[in-house]
Amino acid sequence: MSGGARHRRKRARLVLRLAVATLVTLMFLFPVYWLFMISFKTPDEIFHVPPLWLPGKIQFSNYWVLFRDGDVVAIWNSLVVAGVSSAIAMLLGTFCAYSLARFRTGGENLSMWIISQRMIPPIAVVFPIFLIYVYFGMVDTYAGLILLYTAFNLPYVIWMMRGYIGDIPLELEESALVDGCTRWQTLWRVVFPMARAGLMATAVFTFVFAWNDFLFALILTRTEVITFPVMLTHYFGGQSNFWSKIAAMSVLGTLPIFIAVTLMQRYLVRGISLGAVKG
Repeated sequence: MSGGARHRRKRARLVLRLAVATLVTLMFLFPVYWLFMISFKTPDEIFHVPPLWLPGKIQFSNYWVLFRDGDVVAIWNSLVVAGVSSAIAMLLGTFCAYSLARFRTGGENLSMWIISQRMIPPIAVVFPIFLIYVYFGMVDTYAGLILLYTAFNLPYVIWMMRGYIGDIPLELEESALVDGCTRWQTLWRVVFPMARAGLMATAVFTFVFAWNDFLFALILTRTEVITFPVMLTHYFGGQSNFWSKIAAMSVLGTLPIFIAVTLMQRYLVRGISLGAVKG
């Protein structure tokens, strides 16, 4: 086969791969596009046959209804609960991971036991947790959800950060200690900057886990601290579904995750590719 024929064949394969990749990307993006368009449509346009790919006129009444009825408070509740619990889990989990990685605290078995706690199905423990929360008056409170999400996300944070910290050369910390840094200064000036990508990636995923939780929020909230995933279920009824509200609330509820991932994008790829899966 001549060089020109091989070049054309290679180019054809490249074009085919790009076409397939583009098609798959469009398939995954279409639901997002459709949801976004529905949030701007009137009820007549939503149920129009055949479907309308674009709304006749961009209008924000569907979003205004959410603000008027106070439904957007659910997004604020999710931001508070997910944000605070993620921050606490990252703080405590990183220190615990450092102890496991550098001082071999508890040996190899302790780290395995910690990650095994993340494998417990939430449905298996939600009822006893509910009874405990009722007894202590923590149902439908910020403190209750924050405490629970922190506890459930800690094993994930510890396991991930243990791998990231373990990949940092120990000689760098020893040099800092020899130069007069305390252990805390070494953490702040050496370990944290070196593990920055891992910290950011773990924080984003921890926030997403807390943001998307449905079961615990459904059982442990009533009216005061209702979160975004639970609020969405209120728009589904036995007789009809409020598709305009569902679409508008979904768009608003997706924005915090979109913003977080966009801001941390440069850390995510590098953080995921580091040694976080190291045993």
